[in-house]
Amino acid sequence: MEHDPEDVLTFWLKECGPDDWYKGGDELDATISERFRDAWDAAAAGQLNHWATSARGALALLILTDQFSRNMHRGSGRAFETDPLARSVAKGAIDRGHDLAIPEPERQFFYMPLEHSENLADQERAVRLIMTRMDSPENLLHARAHREIIRRFGRFPFRNEALGRTTSPRERAFLDEGAYGAILRELQD
Repeated sequence: MEHDPEDVLTFWLKECGPDDWYKGGDELDATISERFRDAWDAAAAGQLNHWATSARGALALLILTDQFSRNMHRGSGRAFETDPLARSVAKGAIDRGHDLAIPEPERQFFYMPLEHSENLADQERAVRLIMTRMDSPENLLHARAHREIIRRFGRFPFRNEALGRTTSPRERAFLDEGAYGAILRELQD
């Protein structure tokens, strides 16, 4: 089957748009799975790496491997399966300046694989990039929240169950106290 990066971009940027990007839900998840599962499988197998040679192609590959993965596999460890690929594509695209060829708010998808990383150096880089390459206090707040969680725990505790990891008592307290939402409130104060 032939896969086209423009199909991903048309769906995510035009049919969906910012209001849908973060809310998820069964209907959106099912639509993404139905329309893009084959493309995601191909990307996971390394068959779409050629998309990364252009700014728009890299953007589509990042959306497919970093965003759609989370929709299609919500609640499962598979949601994070293509994260290493997404990080590699993002880093290469940023190094080539592809991110700067894409306008805001779409540009954020080049930085999100770094925000989703459980590596503090990736988190620091995401914050720096958003500070210097975007004019979005909201995106910066979220990048700082991701970084703070990694600073505190070295991982995202809310992934533990899906990944079969044991949750420490300190992580349990964090989850019980509001997790990500609590961090956002802290950073806003």
